[in-house]
Amino acid sequence: MRQVLRSYQFFALALLLSASFASATTKKIKKSKPSANPPAYAAFSQPLAAPEQYRHALRRLTFGPKPGDYEALTRVGLEGWIDAQLHPERVPENPVLQTDLLPLQALRLSIRDAYTHYPPPQMIAAVARGRGPLPDDPELRAIVLRLADRYLQRKNEAQAAAVASSPAPLTAAPPSTVNLNVPSETQKALAEKSQTMENPNDLSDLDLKVKLSSLLTPDQIALLQSGKPDEKAQVLAAIPPEKRLDFVWALRPPQRQRLFALAPVELRRELMLSVAPQNVVASDLAEAKILRAAYSNHQLQELLVDFWYNHFNVFLNKGADRYLVPTYEREAIRPHVFGKFYDLLLETAKSPAMLFYLDNWESVSPEAAERQARFNLKAAKRGLNENYGRELLELHTLGVDGGYTQQDVIEVARCFTGWTIARPRQGGGFEYNDKVHDKGRKVVLGHVIADGGGMNDGLKVLDILVHHPATARFISLKLARRFVADDPPPSLVTRMADTFTRSDGDLRQVVRAMITSPEFWSQGAYNAKIKTPFEMVVSALRAADADVSSAFVLSNELQKLGEPLYRKIEPTGYSSANAEWVSSAGLLERMNFALALAHNRVPGIKINLSQWQAQSDPVQLARVLLSGDPSEQIQAAIQKMLDDPTLQKQLASNAKAGPPQIPSLVAGLAMGSPEFQRR
Repeated sequence: MRQVLRSYQFFALALLLSASFASATTKKIKKSKPSANPPAYAAFSQPLAAPEQYRHALRRLTFGPKPGDYEALTRVGLEGWIDAQLHPERVPENPVLQTDLLPLQALRLSIRDAYTHYPPPQMIAAVARGRGPLPDDPELRAIVLRLADRYLQRKNEAQAAAVASSPAPLTAAPPSTVNLNVPSETQKALAEKSQTMENPNDLSDLDLKVKLSSLLTPDQIALLQSGKPDEKAQVLAAIPPEKRLDFVWALRPPQRQRLFALAPVELRRELMLSVAPQNVVASDLAEAKILRAAYSNHQLQELLVDFWYNHFNVFLNKGADRYLVPTYEREAIRPHVFGKFYDLLLETAKSPAMLFYLDNWESVSPEAAERQARFNLKAAKRGLNENYGRELLELHTLGVDGGYTQQDVIEVARCFTGWTIARPRQGGGFEYNDKVHDKGRKVVLGHVIADGGGMNDGLKVLDILVHHPATARFISLKLARRFVADDPPPSLVTRMADTFTRSDGDLRQVVRAMITSPEFWSQGAYNAKIKTPFEMVVSALRAADADVSSAFVLSNELQKLGEPLYRKIEPTGYSSANAEWVSSAGLLERMNFALALAHNRVPGIKINLSQWQAQSDPVQLARVLLSGDPSEQIQAAIQKMLDDPTLQKQLASNAKAGPPQIPSLVAGLAMGSPEFQRR
C-alpha cells in the first residue's frame, strides 16, 4: 500500500472544508405526493429512512462506497455532501490520483502532439530497411530517424545484395512460385522479403542493436523467460528509467507484448509505443478513466463525464479518432458537465473527433462537390453527409420522438457544410471552410434560415435545438434514467425539464433538481439500477480498498465484460438500461472477476487481505463490502461455500488462485453477488 494520505481520509477532510459553503444554498428534501404520478409510480412517493439515504447517496452519486465513506458522510451531512459534489471546484482533489495520472502523457497532448509523438513502428522499420519515405513533419521525422538509427539495422547484407541484383521479372512472381533459373537461396531470400512486406510488424530481417545481456543479469533474463508473474513483475520494476527504452528495443515485438500486463506503467507505455503507438493513446484514456472513477474526490463529476461522453459518443478506433479523442474528452466534455448545455453542444459539434466520427468533415454542398469532382477524382464521392445532422437531432437534442422529419435532417446537414478539420490526418483542429458551405435558404423545424449565411447557419441550428421543449424533456429523461430509474416518474422529468428551460440549459441546476427531489430519495429509486461493467469493476475496487498501480488488465477485463472503454461503435454510446447488462453469462463473468480480485490475482491491483482475515464473522465481512445487510440468499451461498471444501476449491480455481482462502472467497462471493450489482 502506498504511503500516502488514504483516499477516504482525504475525502472526509475535503468535505469538512467545503461544508461551510453548503448551508446557504441547499434546500431540504420535500416529500412527494402520491397523486403527482400514476399509480404505477407509487413507490416513488415512499421516502427512504436516513440510513438508506446515506447508502443511496454513496451507491448512486459515486462509483460505490469505500471503507470510511459512510462515516464521513454522516459527519458532514447529506446536504453539505451533495452541495460539495455539485461544486467540485471547492473540494481538493485526491493527491493519489494526481500522482497516478502523471505518467499518462496522452491525456495532456494536443492533437498534433499526439500524432507526432507516437510514430507507427512500421515507419521506423521501413526507414531502418532503407526503403521507407521519411514523414514530412519535421518533428515526426526526427523521432523516426533517431529510433531507426539507434535500435535497428539490416542483417545478412549478402543476402540483401542477392535480392537486389535478381532479374526484374523475378520480383513480379508470386511468393509461392518456383523459378528454376534462380538459385534456391535467392528464392528463399525473396520469399522472406515478401513476407516482411506483407507483415509490417515482422522485424525478422532486422537486427536489434541493443542486446538484453547488456542490460540484465543472467538470473533476471531467466526469470523473464520462465519465472512466475510476480517474479517477472519484480524484474521489470527494477529496470532504471534511463534503461527502459534500450530494454524495449532489445526485445522482439512478440516478447514486448507478453510483458504488457506485468510492466509498471512507464515501462508498459514504452513497450506499447514500440509495437502499436495508437494503442498507447487508448490505454492512457482507459487507465485514466478507471483511476479517476476509483480515486477521485469529485465522484459526481466523474459519473457525469461518463454520462455525457456516452451521450455524445465517439468511437475511438475509427481512423484518426485514435488521436482525437483525448482532446475531445478533455476540452469538449469534461469542462462543461456542470455548465450550459449550449456550450457542451457547441464544443462537441466543433470537435475534430465528432466531425471525423460522423463524417461531417467531408460534408460539402452539391455545388462544391461538383466543382471538386471536376478537378479531383478522389473528391468525386464527396457531397452532403447527413450523419451528424441525424444524430444531432435524434441522439444529442430532441430525441427520436422529438417531432423532426427527414427533411429537417437534410436541412440541418446543409447548415453544417463547411464545418471541417484542417489536415485531419496530421493533427489539425476545427476549421470552417466557407467555399464548401451550402449558402441556400434552409428551414429547420419551422425556423427559416436565410440564404447567404455561413458558419452562423450551424450556430443558429444549435440555438434552435437548445431552446426546443423536446430537448429539455429528452435531456431530463435521459439523466433521470441514468441516475434514478429506467422508468422515472413523470413528475420528476417534468420538474427537471422546467428547470432546464428556466435556467437556459444550466446542467448544474438540472442535476440539482434531480438529486434533491423526493423521487430520487424514494423506495422507487433505491437499488433500482444495475451497474454497467465499468461501474461494477470500479465499485469492487473501491469496496475492497484496492491499490491500483496499473489499470491495464482492468481495461482488458472490461472488454470481456462487454464494455470496452471508448469503443462503442454506434453513436448511441453505452446504455444505462438494466436490460442491457443482465444476462447469465455476464453475471458469471462478474463473479469470476470478483473472485480473482479478492484473491489478488489481477495484475496491477493489490488488496490488503489482512483486513478481511482479521474478520471472524463472514456475514459481517459481506455486510462491509455490500455497505448493508446481505440478503438471505447471499448468506445461504456463503454458508454453502463454508460447508463444502469441493466448492471452495472450484471457486479458488475460477479465480486462478492457489489453496482456497476463506475470507477471499467470502469477499468474492459478496462482490460477485446479484446484490452487489445493484446501485
